Amino acid sequence: MSSPSGPPPRPAGTIAAFFDLDKTIIATSSAAAFSRPFFAGGLITRGDVLRSAYAHFLFMLGGADADQTERMRAHLSSLATGWEVATVSRIVADTVHELIDPVVYAEAVELIDAHHARGHDVVVVSASGSEVVEPVAAVLGADHVISSRMTVEDGRYTGGIDFYAYGENKASAIRELAAREGYDLAASYAYSDSVTDAPMLHEVGHAFAVNPDRTLRRLAAEHGWGVLTFTKPVALRSRLDPTTPALAALGVTALALAGWVVWRVLRRHGTR
Repeated sequence: MSSPSGPPPRPAGTIAAFFDLDKTIIATSSAAAFSRPFFAGGLITRGDVLRSAYAHFLFMLGGADADQTERMRAHLSSLATGWEVATVSRIVADTVHELIDPVVYAEAVELIDAHHARGHDVVVVSASGSEVVEPVAAVLGADHVISSRMTVEDGRYTGGIDFYAYGENKASAIRELAAREGYDLAASYAYSDSVTDAPMLHEVGHAFAVNPDRTLRRLAAEHGWGVLTFTKPVALRSRLDPTTPALAALGVTALALAGWVVWRVLRRHGTR
């Protein structure tokens, strides 16, 4: 992915297509699939699930305000404090093929290919951690990634977050990347399923709401954004090289940054 020491910036006026990841490219949460093995591996407890459940469901239903979302993020980040990166990597490596199939919307893959065919850069923009986003983005052929970054010291997560790619932070990161790469944002594209990505959608000249709920659909109508329906998930397995080392890290920040684990674990263990 991009870095200051990478290739020189492209000429000013380059067009980019910015894609949210969860429920836009991927048919589910990039972290939800790993809830069962994380629970079985002892990384989360039933108590953690119950304490997180209310905030998580508000988030999933779009009913959480900024303060509630921040409290949920802080609590879930604290769960990962002290986790060994190697342990999480082992759990994910052991279960990635079983749990990530199917995962990608065929329509999203086709759209990414179409943008590349037109000479556009593709950028995956996600609140999930870089360990989740970068391997998937690489498989899809994305040119750049904007994602959250967790703090690691001595091979363990500290519970800190160096950068949280959420809401306005996504928009700020897009502007910074555009300045560095010479993107013409007025001619660029953005795709997301979430109203929390409204700042990202506002940054480009061609915005699209993917599988929008009522709130996002109304916002799209107000601003003249396009509306797309993605319905055909395809197996990511056919696009993955299982020997790729980066896949061993897929999902490392699953719980700490998102909390999607609560939904799966609660259904399996907490509602009986």
